[in-house]
Amino acid sequence: MNDWPEGWTDDGGTGRGYGRGSAGAQPEGARVMRHVQRPAAPPRGSVPQQQRGYDQGYAEPGYDSGYNTGQVYGSPGGGRGIPPQGGPYRQPGPAPDWRRRFKVGSVVVLVAVLGTAIGTYFWADSKVRREVDLAKVIERPQEGDCTTYLIVGSDSREGMTAEEKKKLHTGSAEGKRTDSMMILAACGSGNTMVSLPRDSDVEIPTFVGSESGKTFQGTGRRVKLNAAYAEDGPELLVRTVEHNTGLRIDHYAEIGFAGFANIVDALGGVEMTIDKGFKDKKSGADFQAGKQTLDGEQALAYVRTRYAFAESDLARTKNQQKFLSAMANQAATPGTILNPFKLYPTMGAGLDTLIVDKDMSLFDLGEMFFAMKGITDGSGTSMNMPTSGSRGGNLVWDKAKVRQLVQQIQNDEKVTVSDK
Repeated sequence: MNDWPEGWTDDGGTGRGYGRGSAGAQPEGARVMRHVQRPAAPPRGSVPQQQRGYDQGYAEPGYDSGYNTGQVYGSPGGGRGIPPQGGPYRQPGPAPDWRRRFKVGSVVVLVAVLGTAIGTYFWADSKVRREVDLAKVIERPQEGDCTTYLIVGSDSREGMTAEEKKKLHTGSAEGKRTDSMMILAACGSGNTMVSLPRDSDVEIPTFVGSESGKTFQGTGRRVKLNAAYAEDGPELLVRTVEHNTGLRIDHYAEIGFAGFANIVDALGGVEMTIDKGFKDKKSGADFQAGKQTLDGEQALAYVRTRYAFAESDLARTKNQQKFLSAMANQAATPGTILNPFKLYPTMGAGLDTLIVDKDMSLFDLGEMFFAMKGITDGSGTSMNMPTSGSRGGNLVWDKAKVRQLVQQIQNDEKVTVSDK
């Protein structure tokens, strides 16, 4: 066993060994170290410099001493981690982290969905016409447990061309009047929709003018309900409804002829089942009995017809409730809400002509539509305001039933009052 440094060995006493940097031969028999020659390294350039076998302790950088580092040369693959001769050197990469990629992808999708939702919210919110100031309504009833909406269909022809007026049988009257009115109460005990016939006999109370700010004292004057709207607009209509019912109105929503028809067309029509066919030249109605899909023009004729029925306005209000519930039921479905090709046209068609109170948010508007939808699924109640007769051609409300109805809505109780 020798104790020479690694890479050196005893020459067996021949005296023919030379140490590195030796001046010449040593005396015969002297024991000297000789360097053990390793196999020649592959040609320069075939492997990276960090894999070359030069002796860093004795050679200058770039000098190949032939010291074998243990790599195998000359095999087709060049050894583990070594490419074939003349090919580029590539270190094997780590395996894909699919769990991380899934997390990153999920975050990207979530951000995109949130961005779209937020963008849609601000776009829709900017289109809502908040023009009715309920703060101008005086002597208001106490708040109840349900959220109440006064929904008004006006005969406004705003934005309609002469051709559209002729097609929709709207006439060309100036200004606007209420064509339908109803109270929608969104309650935990069940939603209730109560139509207010426009020929209802009501008292005009003391009110503050919506434009002038002047106080007009009540004189006990009795008029048709739609006259209140014609006299001083939505604010006086709300004041008159609250005074004659004792029910506080939380929100106001109004839509004109054109907006109503456009919403129906944007939805691709609304499916209805008509129990008995009817015709009316004034509204343009011409319907057969059975299930059918109504477009905007037909829908407007359906909800406006009154002269074809013996009950006149009372029959018309029932048809209005039936149609609005069907429309809301179709609009508030995943097929519309989750489909941008239906959602945006529908919202664009309705929001441009929808007039609401200044405090109504998009959330309140959504709650109103879902409450209307709930009327048709068996969990809600639809009815006309109970009447007890007529006075001078006007419908007189049944005071006892109206008082009981209002109390049940205020206390969020199941409505048991009937309009019969």
